[in-house]
Amino acid sequence: MAVLGSKVPALEGPDLCGRDVLTLHDFTPAEVTALVESALAWKQAGRNARSKPLAGRSVALLFLKPSTRTRVAFEVAVAALGGHPVCLQGGEMQLARGETIGDTGRVLSQLVDAVVIRAFGHRDVEELAAAASVPVINGLTDLLHPSQALADVLTLRERFGRLAGLKVSYVGDGSNVCHSLCFAAAKCGFELRVAGPAQYQPAEEVLSAARADARATGGAIHVLADAREAVSGVDAVYTDTWVSMGFESGADARRRALEPYRVDEGLMALAAPHAVFMHDLPAHRGEEVTDAVMDGPASVVFTQAGNRLHAAKALLASVV
Repeated sequence: MAVLGSKVPALEGPDLCGRDVLTLHDFTPAEVTALVESALAWKQAGRNARSKPLAGRSVALLFLKPSTRTRVAFEVAVAALGGHPVCLQGGEMQLARGETIGDTGRVLSQLVDAVVIRAFGHRDVEELAAAASVPVINGLTDLLHPSQALADVLTLRERFGRLAGLKVSYVGDGSNVCHSLCFAAAKCGFELRVAGPAQYQPAEEVLSAARADARATGGAIHVLADAREAVSGVDAVYTDTWVSMGFESGADARRRALEPYRVDEGLMALAAPHAVFMHDLPAHRGEEVTDAVMDGPASVVFTQAGNRLHAAKALLASVV
């Protein structure tokens, strides 16, 4: 991939200049670990960071579906790194009038230095990246959410001082967030236990790829039917909304099937005494998680949300 301009070193970040970030599966364990450590360094530096690796650069933020945390995190991150964010919504672009996603990528490559895209179909992000000559960062698709997973592992790294050897339980719908967490576990060497009903478990293609990745790190991904078994003794309990954007059809059936996987005080009590509760947000309180857990002392969900900014900084500073 051709890249415009020269690389400016980031705070302790890996040099991934010109790389697309469509899935953590595409990166080595060392590269993922370096991104986590870079995110931690950016967080610790805070507003005192003088490095401006995006000075003179522009980044298009293309959102084809709604966003709060991803859009704000990347927009603020681009500006904090010295760059200019160009915020775009699908309805105000020629995409809405039939321009192809590939042509959009070719056009944006002539105007900006990178593209962050949030889309429904993962294939759209792949097509845009294939056509673009600047780095493309996946800001969420129906299949994967790699920037969220990077913030997740940053949150774990902060709390426990390590990633290798941790035990994490993901309870509920095997969603895009779960998929990227599978790759994060594989790359970072921790154990992930996924519990959910058979019809909402993670995609087999993701599980196969993540388990292959895990062989190099000692990580593990287990899929279970019993939430109590999955949560027993773990360091972190993670859940996600039961009805993600684009899956509103059949919502009632989803809720009925997933009700046994609600994270309440009884389920959290089975985790290790030091365990944390995680959620990528937005939360549907009373469905996948109770208020008592969401607002309880184990909850790190808002720290996790704040870590989206630092993960975005690490990604942008490393690839643009």
